[in-house]
Amino acid sequence: MAENLVTVKEVVLNNNCPVCYAKGSLLITFKQKVIETKFYKSITSEINHDINCKTCESAIYPVQWTNDIERVVDYQKRAFKPMATSTYIKKTSWIIITAVVLVAIAIVAVLFFM
Repeated sequence: MAENLVTVKEVVLNNNCPVCYAKGSLLITFKQKVIETKFYKSITSEINHDINCKTCESAIYPVQWTNDIERVVDYQKRAFKPMATSTYIKKTSWIIITAVVLVAIAIVAVLFFM
């Protein structure tokens, strides 16, 4: 079972980096968890976000946020539209389901007509 975080949205923030003080170099990335197995692929409602500086290439943790960064992050969280949660059944599952149904029909037909 592979669990991946898929990047859904990236936004450049026009705030100063609290580490290197570069303006317009902060990048907030929204990622959504996707679970994929041999039988199905599921998009979950679990959302992660992180902020990185493109200039100094450091992660900006919530402890380092200023009030301005916090307000912009809150706005971006509200404006973010995640992918719809869903589960897709893969071809392998459909083959197994079809085989089980055909075997069940065969068993019922044999029992019914004997």
